[in-house]
Amino acid sequence: VAGWGVISDDWPGYSLDLFSYPAHYSGDLDCVIIPHGVIMDRTERLARNIMDELGDHDIVVLCVLKGGYQFCADLVDRIKALSRNSNRTIPMRVHFIRLKSYLNDQSTEDLHILGAEDLSFLAGKNVLIVEAIVGTGKTMKTLLKHVEAFGPKMIKVAGLLVKRVPHSSACVPDYVGFEIPNRFVVGYALDYNEYFRDLNHICVISESGKLKYKI
Repeated sequence: VAGWGVISDDWPGYSLDLFSYPAHYSGDLDCVIIPHGVIMDRTERLARNIMDELGDHDIVVLCVLKGGYQFCADLVDRIKALSRNSNRTIPMRVHFIRLKSYLNDQSTEDLHILGAEDLSFLAGKNVLIVEAIVGTGKTMKTLLKHVEAFGPKMIKVAGLLVKRVPHSSACVPDYVGFEIPNRFVVGYALDYNEYFRDLNHICVISESGKLKYKI
């Protein structure tokens, strides 16, 4: 792992033999790219950065399902722990929205935003959008435009992963966990056709794994 949260293109990842993972995924994964413990440490640091910048503001956390639920739960937990042990607190409410744009390993043009029909309660509020992974940034741009229409006071975005992809729209989150190569990753609530959400680590799916769970 080189530099600040940047995982280089030639990083081979960790051998699966070093970690425990569900036996039913044997043969479906190439390597562990980010172990669970490293995710947790980085999330704690992001929580501190958020606390430093947004402490004493009421915020509404918009959790982007389904992939973002684990990162959001852990991030909110860490922020709450910091609030308990500090003079500054962040009163938070969490609201869930769901985006769907992937079929197999391809992002489709057809983006559905569910649970975001009426976000009028965001008017004048400080909003923190929590997303697991940002690729081209098209999805995030669409979502930001949608949220902005409801007149929030401020919008910040926390993204656990930013993928280095061609044609990215430079829509980079305010808080980034890791920048990763353009490989299809699963685990820690990130799925491939609904599989692999029960994997703790972030892993690279193998070609045979893609075939096995293809729709």
